[in-house]
Amino acid sequence: MNGNTQHRRTAFIVGLSVLVVIGGLLLGAGIARQQPAPPAAVTKPGPAVGAQQTPGAAATGRASTPRDESPSPSALPSSPPVRVTIPALRVSSPLEKLGLNRQHAMTTPRDPAKAGWYAPGPTPGAKGPSVIAGHVTWNGTPAVFFKLSELDVGDQVKVARRDGRTAVFTVERVAVYAKDDFPTVEVYRNIDGAGLRLITCGGTYSKKDHHYADNVVVYASLSSSYR
Repeated sequence: MNGNTQHRRTAFIVGLSVLVVIGGLLLGAGIARQQPAPPAAVTKPGPAVGAQQTPGAAATGRASTPRDESPSPSALPSSPPVRVTIPALRVSSPLEKLGLNRQHAMTTPRDPAKAGWYAPGPTPGAKGPSVIAGHVTWNGTPAVFFKLSELDVGDQVKVARRDGRTAVFTVERVAVYAKDDFPTVEVYRNIDGAGLRLITCGGTYSKKDHHYADNVVVYASLSSSYR
């Protein structure tokens, strides 16, 4: 088996594990007594790298038109992230390290005021889709990603890394998915450049089940970096 085949197989296995991850994630669903309603989550289509327009894309957020602009900057070497900043939302959070629990579900941030980076995936700025997740509410109060659905195409997300670089990502689209129809392959598939996915809960909240109906996913791509 050559190196490329092994890499694709590994990436596919990681992607499959995310099927379980999403089932256990997101974020605070069923974990805390969540009561406030986050801002209404609405799909905001935009250009996604390598994706093709498909019927119903605007309605579901599952695909969008190819990007027609200057080439993206080269991916950075791997380096763990330490902080995520979202200027449009006035969010600045240190990052917890997230992994998988015994049920192969993604662990969630212990502190609802902090976001977490999914460590088995790429580091932000490196090639591939890195993932940062955060709670939307916790015990009846807004948490770190309470307003995530308010992000618009063109907004920036900055991730400070341990190597002293800050990776700057530009939001390409915001998608809303029913939790029982989460498009794992689309969110976690291999990509040619450096991408970022921000994930939290959204939609209708069930007081009976302590559960939000949807997931909000922000897709962004690396646009620059600096020291």
